[in-house]
Amino acid sequence: MTTNPPAPARIPEAVHRRRWVILGVLMLSLLIVVLDNSILNVAVKTISEPAPTGLGASQGELEWAINSYTLVFAGMLFTAGLLGDRLGRKKMLLAGLLVFGIGSLLAAESGSPAALVAFRAVMGFGAAFVMPATLAILMNVFERDEQPKAIGIWAAGVGLAIAIGPITGGLLLDHFWWGSVFLINVPIVALALVLMVVLVPDSKDPNPGRIDPVGVLLSILGLVLLVYGIIEGGRLADFTDPTVLATMGAGLAVLVLFVVHQKRSDHPSIDVTYFKNKVFSAAIGAIALVFFAMMGVTFFSVFYLQSVRGYSPLESGLMLIPLAAAQLLFAPRARLVVDRFGNKAVCTAGLLIIAGTLAAFATLDADTPIWLLEVVFFLMGTGMAHIMTPVSVVIMQALPREKAGSASALSNTFRQVGGALGIAILGSVLSAAYRSGIEGDLAGLPAGARHAAGESIEATLGVARSLGERGEALVAPAHQAFLDAMHVTALCGAGVALLGALVVALFLPGRPPAADAPAETAEPVGAGR
Repeated sequence: MTTNPPAPARIPEAVHRRRWVILGVLMLSLLIVVLDNSILNVAVKTISEPAPTGLGASQGELEWAINSYTLVFAGMLFTAGLLGDRLGRKKMLLAGLLVFGIGSLLAAESGSPAALVAFRAVMGFGAAFVMPATLAILMNVFERDEQPKAIGIWAAGVGLAIAIGPITGGLLLDHFWWGSVFLINVPIVALALVLMVVLVPDSKDPNPGRIDPVGVLLSILGLVLLVYGIIEGGRLADFTDPTVLATMGAGLAVLVLFVVHQKRSDHPSIDVTYFKNKVFSAAIGAIALVFFAMMGVTFFSVFYLQSVRGYSPLESGLMLIPLAAAQLLFAPRARLVVDRFGNKAVCTAGLLIIAGTLAAFATLDADTPIWLLEVVFFLMGTGMAHIMTPVSVVIMQALPREKAGSASALSNTFRQVGGALGIAILGSVLSAAYRSGIEGDLAGLPAGARHAAGESIEATLGVARSLGERGEALVAPAHQAFLDAMHVTALCGAGVALLGALVVALFLPGRPPAADAPAETAEPVGAGR
């Protein structure tokens, strides 16, 4: 009687032995992308100052320095994940790091706000190939039973970058010119490239099929139009503007056409039937909603700390340490909580914590004890840790391993679109509420100056400084108008987080019965490296 030979290990032994080192290299690559955005949030105030201190960027130019990156990043994410699955994730990651490094070097030497906006777009293009590849490679060097732990550490790396970015940015701005916040990326990219070549294995879909050029173009065009419309609506603080409505409508129409094309294609870029799975769709939706709430609200925390409280960039960066510490502490351990209570209970609780911390911003004023804000940030990081890790595991394990790049890209695309919506919509709420609160105190200014001064708290304080002693009377009203606007915006963000809690409470699975545990560790049919 003959017996079948034992099935080969899913992961080659040589790769399995160095899997934790590989995870460290992937986290270094991820660190660069996340760190860059958190650095820029600290540096926006400096870049807005006149040369030689900054670039003299206007509020609109500052927004586009952030948004050009977001626009290209969001537009290319899905395509980047698709190409990684088909051509090799390591190749795409190396190419993305190289482009990101070149963009960082050019951004550091920008001579004008327009040049900075353009080079930030180059950085976004490179980052789009880095972010999905890190998680996709992770899924292909860890066996299924270790993936939750690895994803938890990966998510903790995001928390570490959130803290390191503002602190690094503050230190650099205290000692060097504004461009140093981009130049710091270059040596990190160089190190990551070397380690990537030496240590990280390549992987791709063993049966990728043909690339669907029509689907690729439709996905890029649809995402770019949608995100551009969102950004423009936020910039104008008017989502009823005909151009904004037309652009967003065109983006949605192209994305609908993309879905129809995918359903009819014999070699689709993504199997849209995955979205019929309520668990998968709820997890994707939860990521979009939590980043809508978080990005829209944390964007104004920099101005609260620096413009209202008077902290330096370095000091405001140090304030975020509790948020990162909580993610570092809880994200790698979130899987243990999920094992005990299930995805539904853990993610719902995490979103309720996020909603509570965002609502807490509505209680802050100019002299709130800073330790209270630190507690809020720590709780915010705790909530994030218990959302990102389990939701990421649900998304990545819902698709076969060979589709890991597409799964990661879908997750990051929804995260980016949610974040862009949060900044645009909640930013519009903040802007409209601030202008409404301050306009009565600007009545004595000339019409042109009155309009400019009402754009933001920084604009009002800039006008106040230019008026000397006459402008001192504007400082207190500007602070109060900003606080009132922040309170309204924070409550809106809390409402969105509550909506996310409802979605996961309705659709994510609870704790599986003990008898089902062995089935949970099974590989998806057809999974491959």
